[in-house]
Amino acid sequence: MSTENIGTGSAHLAEHPDIVAMGVRYERAAETPIAQASDALTVLSGLYVALSPWIVGFSDSAVAINNLVIGLAIAGLGAGYAFAYERTHRLTSVCPLLGVWTIIAMWVMNGVDTTTGMLVSNIVGGAAVVVFGLAAMLPMMTARRAARG
Repeated sequence: MSTENIGTGSAHLAEHPDIVAMGVRYERAAETPIAQASDALTVLSGLYVALSPWIVGFSDSAVAINNLVIGLAIAGLGAGYAFAYERTHRLTSVCPLLGVWTIIAMWVMNGVDTTTGMLVSNIVGGAAVVVFGLAAMLPMMTARRAARG
């Protein structure tokens, strides 16, 4: 093997017909109105989770920092699904997990005095993230099903 061919394997792999066809299927699936709506709603629910401590009024809690970080991560994932689904589709299972974490975080974290507003906000926000995260997984599952048969 000569050294002039090193590093060119990935360029040839990216041009492989199966890889190109898979990228086209994922792109087509991500362009559906349902996928676009779920991506937008994922971003919005992530922003709500991030800002909820200041909206609801529990910004002096450890849950506030948790919600800020987790909410921004969710919003970033939703934006990634919207702008580059063919490259971020493997991360779609992360969103529902972050939604579940948002729901249970107040009980798992030490020293958190929960309030009714915190409970309702995190349960509703986390549930929304789970639902929209699962909806973001649909284009990938549809594209895989179409590739099989």
